[in-house]
Amino acid sequence: MDQIEDCLSFYLGKAYQRVTQSAKQRLAPYGVTPVQYALLKVLWEHDQQSGAELGERLLLDSATMTGLLDRLEHAGLIERKAHATDRRVNRVALTTRGRDLQAPLDREMDQMNQDFLGEFSSEERKILRNLLTTLARWKQTEPPTTT
Repeated sequence: MDQIEDCLSFYLGKAYQRVTQSAKQRLAPYGVTPVQYALLKVLWEHDQQSGAELGERLLLDSATMTGLLDRLEHAGLIERKAHATDRRVNRVALTTRGRDLQAPLDREMDQMNQDFLGEFSSEERKILRNLLTTLARWKQTEPPTTT
């Protein structure tokens, strides 16, 4: 690699910083963080999922999910309910307060997406989303080889 600009982590890191900072600023008035918004968004799509299902969808490990669920429950946005047939499993359900945040939070995040992606064509947005999805889901099975 000749220059820092050739390093994947450099521009991904910078993009992450800009997008995350914008999301934090937009969500802060509602007392929600970007990762909390992501979890709420998944529940707005399909309420009453298990922590494991949510973690799989959000690519988060169980320890991270537990802390995230604790904070959202403490904020009164979700509640944990025992599964109807398997008491070992809790279902995560939105509270009325959690449901009421959908419209304002979606508006904020839609505007943020437009701010960042407005200059991209529909095809460019699709390509970017596919590339980022591939990178986010990539799992290293072996350490990289060095020569």
